[in-house]
Amino acid sequence: MIAFLRGPLIQRDVNRVIVDVNGVGYNVFVSLNTLGLLPETKDALLHIHTAFRENALELYGFATTEEKSLFEMLLSVSGIGPKTSLTILSGISPPEFREAIFQKDLAKLSSIPGIGKKSAERIVVELKEKILKLSPKDSTKIVGHLSKNLEEDLTSSLVNLGYKQKVAAETAHKILEKAEPTISLEQAVKLAFKDLVR
Repeated sequence: MIAFLRGPLIQRDVNRVIVDVNGVGYNVFVSLNTLGLLPETKDALLHIHTAFRENALELYGFATTEEKSLFEMLLSVSGIGPKTSLTILSGISPPEFREAIFQKDLAKLSSIPGIGKKSAERIVVELKEKILKLSPKDSTKIVGHLSKNLEEDLTSSLVNLGYKQKVAAETAHKILEKAEPTISLEQAVKLAFKDLVR
């Protein structure tokens, strides 16, 4: 079983990347959140979930172990497969997803393409306890302001990409202060990159 892959990205598409690991190219499906966190020039590290199908073996990669855990939880929900799980995690960041589960925010979940109200209800019912076990210490925090969560996630993403904590925090605050309330983590990361390379 593949736990992770590390290597340069030789191709990036909307929902997949090809990772060169010692001369072997691995096709890995990724969410938009993960895609926005992957470095342009340095080696990428992807935590891998392997899905076995009748005629194929598919790899799903995640920039964080948290997103991988949420992906695998989603697979346990009846009627939710790997592609749908990836679509969900492309439409909502991990902190937003956790908050939506705790708040029973069916409107937010069903606004994701391919997720209807019944699917959203199943996700909330089947995952609430599991997510509590995954991050019980966060369960009281995530009911707070989403913008604060996004700022923390953006800061963390920039630190993981090699920027110092102070620079990352100042950049994240500056970017989100001017941004639209609906900005996604991927969009924020891209804006932060542009600001930092000036």
